[in-house]
Amino acid sequence: MKQDVELEDLVRQRIRGLRAARGWSLDELAARCHLSPSTLSRIETGHRRIALDQLTAIARALDTSLDHLVESGSDDDVVIRPHRDDARGMTTWLLSREGAPMTVAKLRITRAVPADLRVHPGRDWLTVLSGTVVLRLGDRTIHVRTGEAAEFSTMVPHAFGAVPGEPAEVLCILDHAGERSHLTELEAKMRAEH
Repeated sequence: MKQDVELEDLVRQRIRGLRAARGWSLDELAARCHLSPSTLSRIETGHRRIALDQLTAIARALDTSLDHLVESGSDDDVVIRPHRDDARGMTTWLLSREGAPMTVAKLRITRAVPADLRVHPGRDWLTVLSGTVVLRLGDRTIHVRTGEAAEFSTMVPHAFGAVPGEPAEVLCILDHAGERSHLTELEAKMRAEH
């Protein structure tokens, strides 16, 4: 029961915080979510329980989702720990949560470009944070340097690595097909460790 009260208090704080961040008064948010200002005030101050239909309207008016309003306030997962995979020559930090529409990961690459080029549906995006990434796309070899980014169809045979002896760090965004191809085994290991 205590958890329910704590979560409700957190939801109230989020509603009040999002309203204030937009510079809206109680009257403005109340009008946008079709509630009376007094009802909204009682919701924000804890003098009224929040009904699901009210919460849905408030979330819509604040341009957020119910999931974001009611997600746990736990900070257990604030620190993102790396997973080192010496066999693949990569260290990975998963920056997105499970179930997100895209996977965001930071990679530290120490391996040279693998000879085996892969193909899978979708697109990959990467930004080089440090070093140089050697990207093989079919017959082409492209050097993507610090501060540069690359985006490509993954239906083109591809692989990437670092310049030998010079590690590179990248921030990559993978759609679901890219996630399955590049990170599924790694994600499973990382999630099992936590």
